[in-house]
Amino acid sequence: MQVVMATNAALPPEFYWKSMLPTTPMPKAITDLLHPAGWREEKDASVGVGNGSVNVGVEKGNQGQGGGTDVNVGGGNGGVNVHTGPKGKPVHVGVGPHSPFDYNYAASDNQLRDHPNVALFFLEKDLHHGTKFNLHFTHTLNVDATFLPRKIADSIPFSSNKVSDILNKFSITPGSDEAQTVKNTVSECEERGIKGEEKRCVTSLESMVDFATSKLGNSVDAFSTEVRKESEFQEEYRIAGSGVKKLGGEKGVVCHKESYPYAVFYCHKSDSTKVYSVPLEGADGSRVKAVAVCHTNTSPWNPKHLAFKVLKVQPGAVPVCHFLPRDHVVFVPK
Repeated sequence: MQVVMATNAALPPEFYWKSMLPTTPMPKAITDLLHPAGWREEKDASVGVGNGSVNVGVEKGNQGQGGGTDVNVGGGNGGVNVHTGPKGKPVHVGVGPHSPFDYNYAASDNQLRDHPNVALFFLEKDLHHGTKFNLHFTHTLNVDATFLPRKIADSIPFSSNKVSDILNKFSITPGSDEAQTVKNTVSECEERGIKGEEKRCVTSLESMVDFATSKLGNSVDAFSTEVRKESEFQEEYRIAGSGVKKLGGEKGVVCHKESYPYAVFYCHKSDSTKVYSVPLEGADGSRVKAVAVCHTNTSPWNPKHLAFKVLKVQPGAVPVCHFLPRDHVVFVPK
């Protein structure tokens, strides 16, 4: 048997996951972002994504059938589109400098238009059999935004004062929508978290594992929303049976996928978080194994955050929940 040592090559990121979290199965959101053919590190540490160029997906919005209020979670990288009715103009949350998961973010009044009952955020008391939501779990648009091995990701600038270098690296035209998306993501990653929040933007799977284990230890489970049947438009889903199940304890690390040329996640740890597995059944019989995250202490959030406008509650009054888009991940202690 011949053994070949690849001393300069970067090991596939999944090897690191398995070494650090040997008893933790990878959620689908992670396996979907691993490059299927493996990675090789070039001498100049350049990164080849797609056909030599990178398209950063910035979704302009999909009004569905007959219009409605669309909330896109994931900043154009897919997520959950929430439609609240046949009338009104579309609302786009996440294609700006902040995502709905940035709790310093103040939603403007005109974003909600005349449809305030957006189902993206909901109350913990609604987590029971029969509750209905109008949701659209979209497919990830920017399919090229896969994980890079840490050694390669660490060699690429990731700061607001290096944006020109980043755009040049990925052949992104300055002044374009793609360039603005890159600037928005880097800016959001550099902002300070809310009080009591420990946050970090991770640029590799290895860094995500390190952040999660540094906050929760190595005995963790990881979950993501799984969609069994693609749907082009919104669907009415109801919570099926009595299958709502609490996952883990009262703390967790949630990682939200950002819009970027490669996989970057905004991860944050909270000691006032509950995570639930929620079985959803669509009107057409489709099923979603959804993950819901409930925040039991929203006192530090911006009082004008989207969730409070939608739910008409005050910061700190009641637990506020949201579904995880399909390409986001949550870690909880076993």
